[in-house]
Amino acid sequence: MAILNIRIIGDPVLRTVADPVTEFGPELAKLVADMTETMEDVEGAGLAAPQVGVSLRVFTYRIGGVEGHIINPVLENSEDFQPDQVEGCLSIPGLGFPVRRYRHTRVTGVDLHGNPVAVEGEAMLARCFQHETDHLDGILYTDRLEGDDRKAALRAIRNANYDAITEQTTSKRAKSVGTSFGGSSFGINP
Repeated sequence: MAILNIRIIGDPVLRTVADPVTEFGPELAKLVADMTETMEDVEGAGLAAPQVGVSLRVFTYRIGGVEGHIINPVLENSEDFQPDQVEGCLSIPGLGFPVRRYRHTRVTGVDLHGNPVAVEGEAMLARCFQHETDHLDGILYTDRLEGDDRKAALRAIRNANYDAITEQTTSKRAKSVGTSFGGSSFGINP
């Protein structure tokens, strides 16, 4: 297993709709294992494959003792919403804003062997499923903000100069997309 570098806002892979997984085997198993190790290393609640530069519909999660991975997830959300809670993102380090999310989510998909998986969650687990699936659709949580929160988030992103961070690491990461590689992780949330 390996710790993977996390892509930062400004990287095009974060804005690309990820491809469905069609091949199951050792490469997919390694990706899931590496993503799980990376998520644990940075103490994240979830991690989507595009965040490590792999444009596939895979995410890992770990909330309140419930952990796992979902491949090719499909969400069924309740019609009602939970109270807004502050969300952060490993790909937008140092930022957090309240985001509106559905109260209950049922996610279906498959595991790394192609076996059907269904998990239901409320509160933080539902929030995690929605957040990670957004990543697979090229959506960042800041896209869901409105009004003053959206303005403040965009201003903070602009002032943080994430473009410079991305530019400095693009050439190093471009050679390693889709593979395991060591190095420091960006985007560790406090």
